[in-house]
Amino acid sequence: MNWLDIIVQGILVGGFYALFATGLSLMFGVMRLVNLAHGDFIVLAAFAALAIIQHFGINPLACLILIIPLMAVLGYLLQRLLLNRTLGKDVLPPLLVTFGLSIVIQNALLLTFSADSQKLPLGNLTTESVSLLPGLNIGLYPLAVLIIAAAVIGTLQIFLYKTPLGAAIRATSDDSTTIRLMGIDNRHIFGLATALAFAVAGLAGVLMGGYTNFSPASGPQNLLFGFEAIIIGGLGNLWGTLLGGMVLGVAQAIGAEINPGYQVLAGHIAFLAILLAAPRGLFPRMAG
Repeated sequence: MNWLDIIVQGILVGGFYALFATGLSLMFGVMRLVNLAHGDFIVLAAFAALAIIQHFGINPLACLILIIPLMAVLGYLLQRLLLNRTLGKDVLPPLLVTFGLSIVIQNALLLTFSADSQKLPLGNLTTESVSLLPGLNIGLYPLAVLIIAAAVIGTLQIFLYKTPLGAAIRATSDDSTTIRLMGIDNRHIFGLATALAFAVAGLAGVLMGGYTNFSPASGPQNLLFGFEAIIIGGLGNLWGTLLGGMVLGVAQAIGAEINPGYQVLAGHIAFLAILLAAPRGLFPRMAG
């Protein structure tokens, strides 16, 4: 058993999980909103890319030019027109509404594309690799996704902590009532935060769709992996989310090496073990 190769492959898969989790973490951090339809919006982006490819014949990665802004607009409109109405002290309305959205999206995709699994046609791009050491091959596509995930999180960190709009988002997250007294429309800020989250979900959907099969029923699994990456990394810590995705990926890679049927189970066991040992996650955000 080549442990180095197993760990490296798990780390690379962690890039996908980090992208799944980033938008989810952003929405929860700003609005304390748990979007149960987040995984389904990732799948929706993948199917939207598939439809664009089938109708216009463009390169799958070129679809990102259309998918990312379309998902951002969808997120903003959804937050302003629907989700803002559910926010309050009671956490149940957002859960019920997003659960309903999840069901609607899954059934709409089922009716439109059938239950067959799909994959975006990236050709040999997803199978190309480079050999670093004997027995250690690194896939170029997963490596690129990991780099993209790190770049996205780094850009969001800079945006949130180095720009006036980012400061407004953080202030709204801390106290949305007081921020209204300062003349800032918290509903607009929430919409912008959701637009960012959906833009990342669109990116994740297209990149995922080129690497593995997806179907209308794939959303809940993506949501679960995103949740586990967030909890492992520590709530409120975007870099922790990236590291949490890597930990989850390594656990699944080890489980798959022992027995292919243990892949997902090993990730869940690692998640539960970390949750018991460190309820705030491995890298919780420090106060102040």
